[in-house]
Amino acid sequence: MKKGEEIIIRIDKMKYPNVGIGQLDGQSIRIKGALTNQLIKGRISKKRSGKIEARLLEVVERSPLEQSSFCEHFNICGGCMLQTFDYKGQLELKKDMVKALFEEAGYSIPIDLVVESPEHFEYRNKMEFSFGDAYKDGPLTLGMHKKGHHHDVVDVPMCHLVDEDFRLILREVLSYAKTQELLKFNKRSNQGFLRHLVVRKSKSTGEIMIALSATTQACNPKGDAFDGAHFVDFLRGLNYSGTLASILYVKNDGLGDVVAGDIECLYGRDFIVEHLMGLTFNIHLYAFFQTNTLGAERLYQTAINLIPDMNEKVCFDLFSGTGTIGQIMAKHAKTVYGIEWVSEAVEAARENASINKLDNCTFICGDVFEKLSEIEDKPDVIVVDPPRSGMGEKTTKAVAAYDIPQIVYVSCNPATLLDDLLVFAKCGYYAESLSIVDMFPWTGGVESIVKLQKKSM
Repeated sequence: MKKGEEIIIRIDKMKYPNVGIGQLDGQSIRIKGALTNQLIKGRISKKRSGKIEARLLEVVERSPLEQSSFCEHFNICGGCMLQTFDYKGQLELKKDMVKALFEEAGYSIPIDLVVESPEHFEYRNKMEFSFGDAYKDGPLTLGMHKKGHHHDVVDVPMCHLVDEDFRLILREVLSYAKTQELLKFNKRSNQGFLRHLVVRKSKSTGEIMIALSATTQACNPKGDAFDGAHFVDFLRGLNYSGTLASILYVKNDGLGDVVAGDIECLYGRDFIVEHLMGLTFNIHLYAFFQTNTLGAERLYQTAINLIPDMNEKVCFDLFSGTGTIGQIMAKHAKTVYGIEWVSEAVEAARENASINKLDNCTFICGDVFEKLSEIEDKPDVIVVDPPRSGMGEKTTKAVAAYDIPQIVYVSCNPATLLDDLLVFAKCGYYAESLSIVDMFPWTGGVESIVKLQKKSM
């Protein structure tokens, strides 16, 4: 096989993250986005160091496990790759992917629990949509990136992962932008206005936040500046099932394709209120909060159930984000220390702890590895919930050095979880079992929870 050669191959299994693996001429080939038991047509894209990868061109024959898609945007939008599997089939597939990842590395760990998402549709409390076009110099679109084409954006007015308020906002903002002749931002020339639209909605209160990410350049061909008041009047005139609480303008003149920049509050306040596990959280635009609110309750409860006793204990919440886990522990613990490097998240954690009248929480801003040495108390309980990149070797070793009996690890990326568990193993910790919590139905994403035990000498 040579690079560029087209092949027909049957997918035998899948490995996280969403990589199909098949055998051809005695060689293993990896195809991202191909599903178990599919017969696919692909093109060899990489061949080096004994590894062969191919790009998916066409599904020649669907898996017998697949069913008809429920979504109008199937095979166009780049999300929801598992939507042709029934829900039970998705859970099995995710379990098999994680299992294959660990088995290939020679790390033996049973998966003893698979926790379902309470909602299978309309579960997301946040979406980040992009402005763009479905093809170069095409008409304005607002939605998700096109499958296999990162620079193209397709409209998704009927997305099933969000409720009708999201769909209403998506449709009406696109119509408004076209009517007002607002300019889309060109990533090649860095000219234009419209970049992203972020929508958040609280599951418990129904409060809605709408944030327009756009440049400070002229917004239309006439050279006019953006009229925020007119945009507010338009949004306030829509008929929501929830309550419009916040309209923001993110002044985004950066070069990266991310939502970033100074925030101007055009209407209401700069946060929405959410309730989770008996606690109240003010959620700001840049604050991390699990996108599946009801699923987050199951995730955190599953993690907390692994801690035998927190009463009067010193607890560490590492990579604490907005301090959700830490504040849940604080209801029982003597003291909680949270460490997080994102300053906005730390500010939010402190604000929310005050709202919840938890005076036994201390949230520290900085690198976890560096800040651990500044805490004089030794922990009785440690919970880590790192970003997708994982903890890293030096931080993992620093956590293991506390030599406490158990550590609970919450992970959004099984691949980096595996890397860190291999380091923990060298430090005398082993994982008895792994639990999977499905936070992202119809997609390949999965949360994992592991309880690490210190080996007895």
